[in-house]
Amino acid sequence: MPSAVSALGPASPVAPSACGCSLATLRRWLPILVWLPDYSLQWLKMDFIAGLSVGLTVVPQALAYAEVAGLPPQYGLYSAFVGCFVYLFLGTSRDVTLGPTAIMSLLVSFYTFREPAYAVLLTFLSGCIQLLMAFLRLGFLLDFISCPVIRGFTSAAAVTISFGQVKNLLGLQNVPRQFFQQVYHTFLHIGDTRVGDAVLGLACVALLVVLKLMRNHMPPSHPELPLSVRLSHGLVWTATTARNAMAVSFAALVAYSFEVTGHRPFLLTGETARGLPPVRIPSFSVTTANGTVSFSEMVQGMGAGLAVVPLMGLLESIAVAKAFASQSNYRVDANQELLAIGLTNLLGSFVSSYPVTGSFGRTAVNAQSGACTPAGGLLTGALVLLALGHLTPVFHYVPKAALAAVVITAVAPLFDTRILGTLWRVKRLDLLPLCATFLLSFWEVQYGILAGTVVSLLILLHSVARPSTQVSEGPVLVLQPASGLHFPAIETLRDTILSRALEGSSPRCTVLECSHICSVDYTVVLGLGGLLDDFNRRGIVLAFVGLQAPVLRTLLAADLKGFQHFPTLEEAEKYLTEEPGAQPYHVQEAAAPEHKVALLKP
Repeated sequence: MPSAVSALGPASPVAPSACGCSLATLRRWLPILVWLPDYSLQWLKMDFIAGLSVGLTVVPQALAYAEVAGLPPQYGLYSAFVGCFVYLFLGTSRDVTLGPTAIMSLLVSFYTFREPAYAVLLTFLSGCIQLLMAFLRLGFLLDFISCPVIRGFTSAAAVTISFGQVKNLLGLQNVPRQFFQQVYHTFLHIGDTRVGDAVLGLACVALLVVLKLMRNHMPPSHPELPLSVRLSHGLVWTATTARNAMAVSFAALVAYSFEVTGHRPFLLTGETARGLPPVRIPSFSVTTANGTVSFSEMVQGMGAGLAVVPLMGLLESIAVAKAFASQSNYRVDANQELLAIGLTNLLGSFVSSYPVTGSFGRTAVNAQSGACTPAGGLLTGALVLLALGHLTPVFHYVPKAALAAVVITAVAPLFDTRILGTLWRVKRLDLLPLCATFLLSFWEVQYGILAGTVVSLLILLHSVARPSTQVSEGPVLVLQPASGLHFPAIETLRDTILSRALEGSSPRCTVLECSHICSVDYTVVLGLGGLLDDFNRRGIVLAFVGLQAPVLRTLLAADLKGFQHFPTLEEAEKYLTEEPGAQPYHVQEAAAPEHKVALLKP
């Protein structure tokens, strides 16, 4: 029987015929064709368990994340099922589940003004941008967002989202959504806390934390254990895995019990639109009390969200996919993941979804449940559709405090408490983009991400512009740039060489060890030419060692006067100390001999 790891492995080699090439291309674009022919009953069993577990998790989370996004609760469910079906065909990870997440919900709340029409249009445009990136293979752009920037943003998002739910946990109303105003008004009106909401919310938090700890510390089940023990283990595993559904169901039951007795100690979710979402084209204009807002005005209103939302969606989803692929020893195709999430958002916009991405929490549930393929998404999507079709009247009785507890316990692990200590030990300079992103994200998300990325790029550019140079003193001065040589660095290298070799009382011959230099540009060539002129005027030699073929071709083509190069440092030192037996490979006085240049051509 094929293993679960091989199910989503690379396609097997095919004959180099037209049919084989077409089949290989089809398997690359539709990964379902890789694992479906080998699908087994054992995989079906494991995928069924995983799909059921994720379905019981996603329904309460979708309701809660809609609140974070500032949208009616049904929009969370509208966003939770399309990804299940699309990823079945296009996904390359057996663990990833696409749907609403806390971070995407937070971004949606920033850029859509709590208006469903804006959220759906943002989904459509994000899907188009992500698909364009997939077809143009622009996924490499995500590599410029460093890990400290990601950790800073997710930690700030965890704080923002968690504190944003404190008002629901305590039953406070009319609290602004901007973070700093939110903090001020929450503490200002802390005396207006509703006892019922606070008690129920804290009880749900405690229940969820206890169930999660039980889930994390459960011993594995073994076939040789007695049947009663295995049944008990399965019951506890189900309860802890479906803890969000249990907490919400418990709270709804309590709220309904008070409701039938005529008491309302809790703020409830209220009416939720019944039935499946209508299939329709996203609105490209919206009518308000002040008139009609055109498409261009809607796009202008969303502003930076058109860049931040699709990029962060791709980043979160690919990070989740790669993390779980590395744990389970299989590979994912990043460009195919871009295609899957882009098509999910594009199609989701036709059923009133807001932007979605890969969920770390639900992906963890999927992996821990033993998912073998993405087929479990069929059951997950079916459960969401079932909830939309038949359970929406029940959602009326779900207390907002219970949903706040679900959100807080879900996002709390996003706050990385160890990253500061790790960066302090590994590279303290990386604390700058981390802190810049973390602090500015409380003001505006895009400013935090932009500031952190700019700081990271400045650190990267500084290392390019000011590379360290190793210097060895002796009869011959040897300098070795520790990294590549690019145009911002040539002046620094030139100053270092001149100060070491020429500005003393006795100028010395110098060797420039270039084994770490893989390419040079025109500015570097001009700088090296100026160095050779300075050495020639003083009657001493600057020799080059360890030149790679592309660099050597460039320097020979530049026709630098006095250019000499050697294959090894020993030969260069022997020549420069006037020992017999060593000759430079080339002394440039005129144009390079044609036969030598020809030998160096690739």
